[in-house]
Amino acid sequence: MLKPITISCQEVLQQLKLSNQIPSLIERIVTRNILLSSVAELGIKVEFEELQQAADNIRFTNNLKTVEETRAWLENNHLSLDDFEKMVYINVISGKVAQYLFAEQVEPWFLEHQLDYARAAIYEVILEDKDLTSELFYALQKGLRSFPEVAQQYIQDTELRRCGGYRGILNRVQMKPEISAAVFAANPPQILKPIVTAEGIHLILVEEIMLPQLDDELHYRIISNLFSKWLKQQIEQVKIITYFN
Repeated sequence: MLKPITISCQEVLQQLKLSNQIPSLIERIVTRNILLSSVAELGIKVEFEELQQAADNIRFTNNLKTVEETRAWLENNHLSLDDFEKMVYINVISGKVAQYLFAEQVEPWFLEHQLDYARAAIYEVILEDKDLTSELFYALQKGLRSFPEVAQQYIQDTELRRCGGYRGILNRVQMKPEISAAVFAANPPQILKPIVTAEGIHLILVEEIMLPQLDDELHYRIISNLFSKWLKQQIEQVKIITYFN
């Protein structure tokens, strides 16, 4: 039978060092301090109802349906009730600081960058022979061949061939720059002129372009992105002094 093992805070710290987790841990500590300072500087108030909702969200996320389950979860994570309340508070003020700083910037940002959020449904066949690609392109344009026929004949990947070369609904960052420029300039449905990249020569059918709508989900994404960039800037400006016994 194994003897009991006593783990000290010093050993936990040592393991964090050995696991190369100290930098990310320090960043989270600095982030927490920035949020606490920002709340005080901006005069942001936190209501009891907001804390209660945040606590409920944590319990829901971790599938904690009863008081007993919550207590067991806290114990398993070495958290006291006071620790849990601090966790809830940080979650709340993180959202409130983000809203305070960037809620009014979302619409202008969206209008300026809305093409970055556009998506397109495309089909693609990648070839190596330039003459063959040109021949197929003109055959597709004149209606002599269909894109599914070309995909069935020239795509090697089994799954991609079965779906006729359908690549899905993609946004700009999921495409190579030279491809995204042509795709989002298209007038769907349209066969694009062959595009050469390091992968080969691309024959692309743009089936549909979906322009973004500033719905709640995108609103949240934009605020989150702006807030993350702001936090990164704040962290870079902070002089961090660390000491370990």
